[in-house]
Amino acid sequence: MKDNKYDLEERLIDFAIIIFDIVDGLPVSRLGHYMAGQLVRSGCSPALNYGEAQSAESRNDFIHKMKVILKELRESLISIKIIERKKLHDSEMVLKAKDECNQLVAIFVKSIETSKKNNIK
Repeated sequence: MKDNKYDLEERLIDFAIIIFDIVDGLPVSRLGHYMAGQLVRSGCSPALNYGEAQSAESRNDFIHKMKVILKELRESLISIKIIERKKLHDSEMVLKAKDECNQLVAIFVKSIETSKKNNIK
């Protein structure tokens, strides 16, 4: 992770890379394949959607794109928890991904709240 832990774009890219590493370590099974597909989509999406949010056409558009990112992060968190509880990946990476995802969720919840307040003014 980069020095500035508050650089969201970098954090989201780093999160996607952790997700790729977890997915590469999942078992070759029906469940492993299914979880890999789900997690790749939801875990990579926030970084890509953040780029879109930076080019939002209005504050409402920005808020909408940030909500999409939040939804994808929450989906990723649930997938990570399933992988952890089912013991599909025996690595510290899962704990690291869960912690980072929780932090990113908190950041985006606050950012959306702030944007909504600023939109009313």
